[in-house]
Amino acid sequence: MENTDVYRKLTAVFRDVFDDDGIVLTPETTAGDIEGWDSMAHVGLIVAIEERLKIKFKSSEMEALHNVGHLAGIVEYKLEMQAQTA
Repeated sequence: MENTDVYRKLTAVFRDVFDDDGIVLTPETTAGDIEGWDSMAHVGLIVAIEERLKIKFKSSEMEALHNVGHLAGIVEYKLEMQAQTA
């Protein structure tokens, strides 16, 4: 899967979760850049990503997230693994 496809999918989830169609994600985007992205919203965001993309995160992966670039990298890897097993 191409990185742009991952960002397109993540952007759709972020816009739904934060109810903001103006969100534009970059690899450097952090919680401080998006209004309402606190620890509670983070949990909801991760659940929404898991449900929408049919993937599961490990707690160790969650601890490694520093920005959207890290998140996109993990999502891309999981989707590629998923495609290989399908």
